[in-house]
This record gives sequence, C-alpha cells and structure tokens, in this order.
Amino acid sequence: MDDIVKQAMAKWPNVPHCYGWLALDARGAWRMRDEAAQRAGVPGDRLTNAALVGFINRNYTHDERGCWYFQNGPQRVYVNLEATPFIARTDPVAGLVLQTGQAGFVLDRAYLTEHGAAIVQGDGVVAQLDDRDMAQWLAKLEMDGAPVSDEALMAWLEGGAGELVLNHGSKRIVVERIQSGQMPEHFGYVQVPSS
Repeated sequence: MDDIVKQAMAKWPNVPHCYGWLALDARGAWRMRDEAAQRAGVPGDRLTNAALVGFINRNYTHDERGCWYFQNGPQRVYVNLEATPFIARTDPVAGLVLQTGQAGFVLDRAYLTEHGAAIVQGDGVVAQLDDRDMAQWLAKLEMDGAPVSDEALMAWLEGGAGELVLNHGSKRIVVERIQSGQMPEHFGYVQVPSS
C-alpha cells in the first residue's frame, strides 16, 4: 500500500466506504460506474489513465468478509467483480500475469466452469483467465495422456469421464470442474459488496 494512503488513513480514520462505483471486468479492466451506469446496470467506463490504474493496482486488497476494495486515501472503494478478484493473462516470459501486474505466481490448482471459463489458483490468489488467452491455455490441456480434442473437452465439460490435465511448466495439474455460481463461496470472495 502506498505511504500516502497509509498517512491519509491515519489522519481521517472514519471516512465512509463507497459501494458500486468501481468494477473489475472479466478481462481485467477497471471500470468507473457513475450513477447512470449503476441505474442502467451496465459495466461503466473503462479506466485508461495509467497513473490511476497503477494507483488502484497497488492499493487493491480485501476485508475479512472477502469483499475486495481499493484503498483510496482514507476511503475504501469496494469493487464489483464480474468474475473473480483477479484476472490472469498469459505472458511468454513471465507465465501468468495478474491485472495488478503481479507475475509468476505459483499455480496449484486449475478449474473449468460449465461455460468453459478457466480459473487458476495459487499463492493465495484466485483468477479467471482472460478469455482472449484461452486458445493458448487450451493447447496445454491433455486427456488420458494425449492432447485433448474439442469433442472430448466438450464432453468433459458436460460431465463426461476422463482425467483432464493442464501442463504448466514442469507441473501436471489435474483440472477440476466448478460451477460458476459456486465460485464466490468456494473461493471465499464477494462479487457485489454491500454495507
């Protein structure tokens, strides 16, 4: 957390929290949700200012309830999550990189939802893979010792048999099924925080 944020928290300890104004979309973009966006139930405008995005990334954390927020000076700005608290992208050098810029976390578990979204977990992080990187991720999957075919993968997603494995560096990680609606409870996070 930035020192200036810590100083502001100490100076003004009782600033009310903010809900509904910031969101993280499933591609790792921060979105500002003004009153019109909130009323319309739309994602909001994508934040593109590099300094602001960097500030949010450095000061992004969670509370004891599993609600994620950005500490904006003395104020907590709670984040609506379209998917998971983090979104991962693939990088040819760094491996998986989170939307916050954290790279190279150790992957322990992998999941696929009923919709085919890839979820990765490790180092205390749960992240959905950006859908634009799915082709690279799918190429690392095998079933019963051979590259998985589209047909076999679709059958597996629908509850079919077979062991689906992700080849991640020197690790072979068995891929588990998870229902998207069960992810917040399973991983311990809140998608839409409220007071």
